[in-house]
Amino acid sequence: MNLIARNSSRLRTLPHRLSSLTFLRCALTTATPSFPCVDAHAARESKILASSFYHYSQTDIRASSSDSGPEPPYARPNPLSYNKYHHRYPLELTYGSTLPSFDIAYETWGTLSPSHDNVILLHTGLSASSHAASTELNPTEGWWEKFIGPGRALDTNQFFIICTNVLGGCYGSTGPSSLDPEGQRYATRFPILSIFDMVQAQFKLLDHLGVQKLYASVGSSMGGMQSLAAGWLFPDRVGKIVSISGTARSSPGSIAMRYAQRSVLMADPNWNNGSYYDDLPPHTGMKLARQIATITYRSGPEWDQRFGRKLQELKDGQSPSPSRSPTLCPDFLIETYLDHQGEQFCLKYDANSLLYISKAMDLFDLTLPALQEIAMTPATHAPPSLPMSSSRQSPVPPKSHPPPLHYAPHFPELAAGLQPLKSIPILVLGVQSDILFPVEQQRELVDALRMAGSTQVSYFELGGVWGHDTFLLDVLNVGGAVRGFLS
Repeated sequence: MNLIARNSSRLRTLPHRLSSLTFLRCALTTATPSFPCVDAHAARESKILASSFYHYSQTDIRASSSDSGPEPPYARPNPLSYNKYHHRYPLELTYGSTLPSFDIAYETWGTLSPSHDNVILLHTGLSASSHAASTELNPTEGWWEKFIGPGRALDTNQFFIICTNVLGGCYGSTGPSSLDPEGQRYATRFPILSIFDMVQAQFKLLDHLGVQKLYASVGSSMGGMQSLAAGWLFPDRVGKIVSISGTARSSPGSIAMRYAQRSVLMADPNWNNGSYYDDLPPHTGMKLARQIATITYRSGPEWDQRFGRKLQELKDGQSPSPSRSPTLCPDFLIETYLDHQGEQFCLKYDANSLLYISKAMDLFDLTLPALQEIAMTPATHAPPSLPMSSSRQSPVPPKSHPPPLHYAPHFPELAAGLQPLKSIPILVLGVQSDILFPVEQQRELVDALRMAGSTQVSYFELGGVWGHDTFLLDVLNVGGAVRGFLS
C-alpha cells in the first residue's frame, strides 16, 4: 500500500518537475555560444582567399600585449638585399637522389682578407634566413643582430662572415617551393635532405668565392649540427668549430617534438600532400606547428616570470577580473602569446620547407654505425672506424679525461664517429633550461669528443630561463664565450 501511495505522489509532481527541466533547458540554450578565436581564424582564412599573394604574405602583424619581453626578430630578407650563387652542376644527395642544380642565398659582413683566411661561416637554425644582421641593402635587424659587428662576438673588424639560407629553405635558396627544370614547383617531389647535404651546398659556395679554409664554422641549434657536420666532412678546411645548443645525435625526445609539428601540419587539409602553392596554404597547420615549436624554444620558469597566471585584457579595455567567466578561447596571457606567435609565423615560412628541414634534423646522427649506413666519409680523411672488433667496446680514453661512469649504449659508437673532428679546436655551449636540445646532449658531445682523442674542446654551460632561445638572446654570455674562443 505504501509503495502505491509513493508512486501516486511521484506521478502528481511529475508535470511540475518536467516544467522545471524545460525551463532550465531553455535558459541554457537561449544564449548562442560565442568563440571569438574561431571567428578570428575564419576572418584570417577569408582574407587569405581574397589575397593574390597569400603564400608569402609579409603583412605587418602588430604585437599584442602578450608580446612583451625579449623576442628575437625573424626578418624576411628582400630578394634585392641578398646575393645568390647558382650551382649549375648536379649535387648528389645523401639518400640517393640528385639535385640537377641549385641556388644558395647568402649575405656577408666585414671585409675578406687578401688571402681569404678570415672567413667565418655562420649556420642558421631551422627557419632563419641569411639575414643574420642588418646591412646597407637591408637595414632591418637580423636574427643575430647583436652578435655581428665591430667588437662583437663575430667581429667584422677581424672576420668576413658569410650566412646562407640552407638548401631546402624558402628564403632564396632552392627548396620545395622552387621551380624544377620543367618550370613546376618541386613541392613534395623535392628529395629528402640531410644536414650533410646542406653543408655540401655551402661548401660549393665557398669554392665559388675562393675560400679554401674557414677560420671557423659557427652555428646554433640546427646550425650547431651544421657546424659539426662541416668539420666532419671537411676537417682540413675548417679551422675552428662553435656548436651552441646543438647535438651530434638527434635524441628521441627532440624527434618526437618535431614529429608532432609535422603531424599537425600534414593533417591540415589545405596541405594537400604538399601541392598548395596555387591554392589556400595550410596556415592552420603551420600555426599549430609553430605553437608547439614555441613551447620547445622557451622554458616554463621564464613564462612563470613573464606571464604567470595573468589574464588578457578584455576587448573593452577593462582590466581582467579573476571573477569573470572563463571561456574556451584564450583567457591567459600565455595562451594569447602562443596564438600570436603562431599567427606571426604561419604565412612567413613555407610549410614544405618546415617538413623537409625538420626531418633533416631528425636524421642527423654522427654515431659510426649511422654514418656507415649512409656511406658517409670525410672528404680528405680515411673513414673512421671503431677501435676494436666490437662496436660495444669503449674507445681507450686519454688519461686526462676518464670515461663517464655511466654512458649510454651508443656512446662508444658516437666517440668513434667523431674521430675526424679530434684535431679541430671546438667550443660547445649548453643551456641548462633548454628542453629541445637538453644540456645532457652537449655534455655527451664533449665527453665523446674527448674520448675520440680531442684535447682542444672547450665547454661552457649557461644558466638563465630563456631555454633553447638563449643563443638568440643572451648576448653577454653566449657572445662573450664565442668572441673569446674565436680570438
